[in-house]
Amino acid sequence: MILLGICGASGSGKTTLAAELVQEIGESCVVINQDAYYLDHPDLTFEEKCRLNYDEPFIFDHDLLYDDICSLMEGRAVYRKGYDFSTHSRKDTKEIIHPAEVVIVEGIHAFYDKRLCDKMFLKMFIKVEPDECLLRRIQRDIKDRGRDIDNISAQYLATVKPMYERYIRNYIHDADVVVTKGGKNARIVSILGGYLRNELQKERNLADRTDPAAD
Repeated sequence: MILLGICGASGSGKTTLAAELVQEIGESCVVINQDAYYLDHPDLTFEEKCRLNYDEPFIFDHDLLYDDICSLMEGRAVYRKGYDFSTHSRKDTKEIIHPAEVVIVEGIHAFYDKRLCDKMFLKMFIKVEPDECLLRRIQRDIKDRGRDIDNISAQYLATVKPMYERYIRNYIHDADVVVTKGGKNARIVSILGGYLRNELQKERNLADRTDPAAD
């Protein structure tokens, strides 16, 4: 199994790049969104949950994400995790994720856990101008998460920008590939897709040579 990591600022196009790579690779491929692994806080009121910093690395359940990735790499299926942004609570599903030849993990702190980073075959960082990321975030949060512009602006100034400056922009130093122009950079997607298909073929050839049943 090949594990890929995609990291970058909120609104940089991580989810888009993951989807484009799935289409380009054209093989057995699964995407894991780090956003589904926010820690649950059932002891807090909704108002208290709203005041949490959802852009710091410690807000995620890194152990659960790591365990799920390890399970997939060892050939065991896992349940897809979920999160309800309107209520700030976990909303795990009964959807089963089966092991795949390629697993993509994407998130703003996808490179935070060194255990996970060490398992990644290729780490990609999306570099996009902060103003463009903000505009994309505004469009997404209004359309998909039911937030208003005042709420988005307040969160951006209070947590999104400071956490980007403190943590996220520095993940570029952990990356193997820096992707510019967002997730729809057709040229880099094509290049990466070809490279990954080639690596997949190498893995298959190696598996065939070491499989006793093939003799």
